[in-house]
Amino acid sequence: MSTDWDEIGFVISSRYRVIALRRLAVGPATPSQIAADESVGIAHISRALQGLREKELVDLLVSDDRKKGRVYGLTERGREIWETIDSENLVTE
Repeated sequence: MSTDWDEIGFVISSRYRVIALRRLAVGPATPSQIAADESVGIAHISRALQGLREKELVDLLVSDDRKKGRVYGLTERGREIWETIDSENLVTE
């Protein structure tokens, strides 16, 4: 696996992207579950997930048409990026 520092930099430049990726590394979740688990605003998490999805680090696991109960999970690439961030101790929260 080649280390993609652009993707890593994108994730670690936002604490909300870090929170979302860290939580999804445990298993699929909805934005409201992630926000509640971390005591942060759902709007921040939704925006973070949108950015992560554009970079193909997370996937929407339900139909795009759903507005409620949108479940997200890590892509294989997202898991690799998170493992690098975690193993290199690139976040200090």
